[in-house]
Amino acid sequence: MPKVTVDGTEIDVPDGATVLQACELAGKEIPRFCYHERLSIAGNCRMCLVEVKPGPPKPQASCALPATDGQEIRTDSEMVKTAREGVMEFLLINHPLDCPICDQGGECDLQDQAVAYGRGGSRYDMNKRAVTEKYMGPLIKTIMTRCIHCTRCVRFSEEIAGVDEIGAIYRGEDMQITTYLEQAAEHELSANVIDLCPVGALTSRPYAFEARPWELKKTLSIDVSDAIGANIRLDSRGREVMRALPRINDEVNEEWLSDKGRYQVDGLTRRRLDKVFMRKRGKLQPASWDEAFKAIAKQLKADKVSIAAVAGDMVDCETMFAAKALLKACGSSLLEGRQTGMDYDVSNLAAVNFNSTLAGIETADAILIVGSHIRWEAPLVNVRLRKAAKRGAKVYVVGPEWETTFPATFLGSDLSVLSNLPDELTDTFKNAERPAIIMGGAALAKGALGAGLAAADTLGVVKDGWNGFNVLHFSAARMGGLMLGYSQKGGMKDIAKAAPKVLLALGADEMDFEPYAYCLKVYIGHHGDKGAHSADIILPGASFAEKDGTYVNTEGRVQFAEKAVFAPGDAREDWTILRALADAIGVNVGFDSFAALQSAMIADVPALGEEGLADLGALPKADASAKASGTIDAYPIADFYLTNPIARASAVMQQCSAELLHGDELAEAAE
Repeated sequence: MPKVTVDGTEIDVPDGATVLQACELAGKEIPRFCYHERLSIAGNCRMCLVEVKPGPPKPQASCALPATDGQEIRTDSEMVKTAREGVMEFLLINHPLDCPICDQGGECDLQDQAVAYGRGGSRYDMNKRAVTEKYMGPLIKTIMTRCIHCTRCVRFSEEIAGVDEIGAIYRGEDMQITTYLEQAAEHELSANVIDLCPVGALTSRPYAFEARPWELKKTLSIDVSDAIGANIRLDSRGREVMRALPRINDEVNEEWLSDKGRYQVDGLTRRRLDKVFMRKRGKLQPASWDEAFKAIAKQLKADKVSIAAVAGDMVDCETMFAAKALLKACGSSLLEGRQTGMDYDVSNLAAVNFNSTLAGIETADAILIVGSHIRWEAPLVNVRLRKAAKRGAKVYVVGPEWETTFPATFLGSDLSVLSNLPDELTDTFKNAERPAIIMGGAALAKGALGAGLAAADTLGVVKDGWNGFNVLHFSAARMGGLMLGYSQKGGMKDIAKAAPKVLLALGADEMDFEPYAYCLKVYIGHHGDKGAHSADIILPGASFAEKDGTYVNTEGRVQFAEKAVFAPGDAREDWTILRALADAIGVNVGFDSFAALQSAMIADVPALGEEGLADLGALPKADASAKASGTIDAYPIADFYLTNPIARASAVMQQCSAELLHGDELAEAAE
């Protein structure tokens, strides 16, 4: 390890570290605009200048200079101070200085560093340059006159997202950053460039002129738009969530967030259920809580055991446990969370878990994806797979073709390939040190889980210190529901066969309500979506932003989301509705507060009480005779932007779907 001296302090730095990283290890703050820990080094903003000896008697860019043994680095000398002031003065020569009307105001790197490292005034009195605006789609607002050419957006698009859409044209003073074809950036992670932009050149179009950062209350939460459980921060003002931003968690989402997770939050205020409804003479009419509870109790008066519960895709574990406790008190065990009808075996949860972990899949060197459109089902896993492919991993896909962001070989859509593995695939896996299989929702729906386990056994994806068998769910509530027992052996068919008198739909909007025409359908949820349209009684609940809750992601990681705002109108937190319903039915569920509910849930499933990866045990022994048949005709997600009730209520997500997926021309205001 090289020894360097930073401002008189000698430290050891790792091999391959840069001077900038050495300075940070020594506790020194180095200003920068182009450098970013997760992107390649560009070395073009020159803000990170330091003085280095031995070396030429001039300041050097610390981000691009390797740290070597015996270096003496000064970050506070007069030479460095003067150089940084000069660089900042050059950067501000053409910057419009329109901070009062810039959406980046208050959280702008240029503002902060101009105050900390810049001169007190400018000596430039000539005309500033101006740059025409670019169109980057419905999510990214561009004011490119502010651009300082740090190229972070270019490097993110090429290296992380794997979509070469943004780049630089022209040279020198005429240089401009743009999408090459002057059209929208069409990928699922496009809005991350807003966070990366150190100035106000790329800002959030839906959030434009909405709020300043100091007006907002910040709440730590979890993204429920998919099963990855990305760590997010909800910024709210009053009773409205204004925006969602990613939090850094290297184990889950690094510091990225999908466009859906970021922008569906405007749907939290639209199409909301804020009062109780009951179906009278074929129409849903407003009613009181008491009236609704009495109707449910009356239906169950003769036979309390005739009640079932189906959990939706965005339900927290506490709500599912409260419903489970209610059903248990009634003597029923009709619980199901796979609302679309899947019925795979869950006797061993390790068989339906993402065992290699999200961070671990980056290190895989041979990957077989079965029945998953990963870019739409889990964009943040796609980022990890791209890293694996860049390191040399070979990727094979079984299913209809989709546009990958890494080299991949498609093996067709016939699931029988799991039983008759191609020679090329078996040879690749035989030579791999960390092979992996990813089973997606389309494969599970076709009953291919057993065949996937058998293929995993044949290909040797489980080794000492490595479990490469993965199931990729696409519902935030799925793993938590399976841990809580929301799984019938025959799936939804078993629920329909039992013919319950009352069906509790806990935010279940994707299920088919046709087989339950005979029973009283009670929808407990937050949006007037498919579930509410089919219900006989609607009890307005709280969304993920309006309640505390535990979520388990697809790798079995237990995470907690905090309450950001209050639910609108008469809507209540789901567990309180179920607690009140228990009183109306005349049963005891054993809790009266959220703390008591959580304690009872943890006592029932101890893994839910420990934040981090749950220990789900070892993979079950594979059945070598298990076969898969049929073809995968389509993937479960038909429209990335409209997969859940919040997203379907979001004007931004509807616009993205229309423009980015369906190519609709959006009319200008003058038209």
